Amino acid sequence: MPTVTGDTADFSPLRLIMLDLDGPDAEDASPSAHRRARVLVRRDGRPVGVVDVPLEGGLLAPAEVEKIRTRFAGVRVPGPSDYAAGLPPVTVVIATHDRPSDLRRCLESVAAMGHPDFKVVVVDNAPSSDSTAVMVARDFPEVSYVREDVPGLAQAHNRGLELVTTPVVAFTDDDVVVDRAWASRLASHFARDPSVGCVTGLIWPAELETHPQALIDAHGRCSKGFSPRRFDLADDRPPDPLFPYTAGQMGSGANMAFTLDALTAVGRFDPALGAGSVGRGGDDLAAFFDVVSAGYAVVYEPAAVVHHLYRREYDDLRAQARNYGVGLSAYLTRVVSRKPAALLDMVRLAPRGVRHLMQSETYPPAVPAASSHQLRRLQLLGMALGPIAYARSRWAVRAALDGAGP
Repeated sequence: MPTVTGDTADFSPLRLIMLDLDGPDAEDASPSAHRRARVLVRRDGRPVGVVDVPLEGGLLAPAEVEKIRTRFAGVRVPGPSDYAAGLPPVTVVIATHDRPSDLRRCLESVAAMGHPDFKVVVVDNAPSSDSTAVMVARDFPEVSYVREDVPGLAQAHNRGLELVTTPVVAFTDDDVVVDRAWASRLASHFARDPSVGCVTGLIWPAELETHPQALIDAHGRCSKGFSPRRFDLADDRPPDPLFPYTAGQMGSGANMAFTLDALTAVGRFDPALGAGSVGRGGDDLAAFFDVVSAGYAVVYEPAAVVHHLYRREYDDLRAQARNYGVGLSAYLTRVVSRKPAALLDMVRLAPRGVRHLMQSETYPPAVPAASSHQLRRLQLLGMALGPIAYARSRWAVRAALDGAGP
């Protein structure tokens, strides 16, 4: 099995800064030991681009700020009035597994949201202790807590949905910090357009302090750009002939919201998919695919920002690449199992699919070629295992739900 270590000689930690062209110069002006920064440039809170810049004494120099302001001076975005009125109530569902410290940080950010009407549900998935339950009850008494002993992210999300009574439900991960306007930016599209069944948002790293974190950021490609996009099977169908099988272009599971009606119509999440299950992932891809296939639109809204804390170690990087591959082909296997005619499409489109995979895994110059090749091999290995993993996962879930155990 390929081992990813990479050449760290040229790597230096990146300070992450957000610069709002209509607000203060930067969110954090305190000195640091960083030599470089990655700046998320915003206008009225909406991301418009990203730049890497040198730092002086760990700080963003006024001259660099002025360069950024000049570069993005002509960018215009919709104002707050486009999303602030008539927002529907939202329930935020957060699945967690043995990470109470991460969950605390996530819940603190959710509690600070500016959305006018929201609830929070924590799903404790196959916990090894009661530490999460104790922490939530003690420090966040307003949060609804439920335990789900069958492992798997999709199974946990479905358990959380049993407590949802609002028309919109948003999902994020326990190792995420959400922006104050996150839920409002997501919910705004449901308020404006009843044909929208799902809205996704931009995922930004919470830190880039280690080489594995930088590689995860390059490999994960959780940011889908800085322009809103709409996806459906009619007028807003992308020109990509692989759509809607290439569901990853619509968003990622750490930052997604649905109408409860849309999720109910498609049968909710497939419990044989998702982190923690034998299927390893693909639960978000399957949900996006199902919603679009049912006639709803999916909207990508980059102004709905969450900050994802990537794991710091190479073992985590290797696991992510392999699990992504398993989850991707497990999701595609699930599509075929439910719609056998899709197999003909996939065979016909296979050459395009291979090219799409290679192009989507093109890494930036800062990523050593050896590391990118190793990650790609791990992903391909995972893809080879995905069909069997999905079949095993379906059996394991049925056995667990019947009380027999896997």
